[in-house]
Amino acid sequence: MALIPDFKNTTLLAFLKQNVMPGSTVYTDGLKSFAGLPEAGFQHVPRIQPLRIDLRKGAKSVLPLADRAIGNLQQWLIGTYHGVSRDQLQVYLDEFVFRHNRRRQPMAAFQTLLGLGTGRKPTSYKQIRGGADLPTLSNQD
Repeated sequence: MALIPDFKNTTLLAFLKQNVMPGSTVYTDGLKSFAGLPEAGFQHVPRIQPLRIDLRKGAKSVLPLADRAIGNLQQWLIGTYHGVSRDQLQVYLDEFVFRHNRRRQPMAAFQTLLGLGTGRKPTSYKQIRGGADLPTLSNQD
């Protein structure tokens, strides 16, 4: 998961090119910003997402796994942290993904975290608050 600055076509394509293998099939909710995926080397399967009111009435989402992941993230943020600032959101996303990927091996997660912690220098408060050590999307192009 990554925080992106907007939903513009160029931003989404840059993210996909960086994170998804060329030739992969990308399922989307039909957002017009995903236009151009085939030209960028992806198979594109756009689907029309039902309106929120229809989803609440029982209509099925066209991207149920993505919806579940986002719902789990939202509940985790609210239940654990009671909300987060936008400046720190990427750090929380990283933690969520770290925990999600290790959810079936709790000891492996602890050992990995312990190993990561012992192999790094301490992070200063200024680095944490400013996110100075985090790469931005524009720096990754």
